[in-house]
Amino acid sequence: MRTPDTWRKSSFSGGGQGDACVEIAEGPTHISVRDSKAPARATLTFAAQAFTPFVDALKAPADAGSGA
Repeated sequence: MRTPDTWRKSSFSGGGQGDACVEIAEGPTHISVRDSKAPARATLTFAAQAFTPFVDALKAPADAGSGA
């Protein structure tokens, strides 16, 4: 896959100094995510239909999948 050309910062930067940002780039079939503080480092790339479940899993309470 080709490296995305257009990156945008997430709308939520976390608490504190607001330095916990990620950037995303959307393509027709994939969505890529990278650390805004280290954009030349690793990039995660998801099939477009897998991105929303990934974000939902990050938002879920830590014990939601434990069955407790």
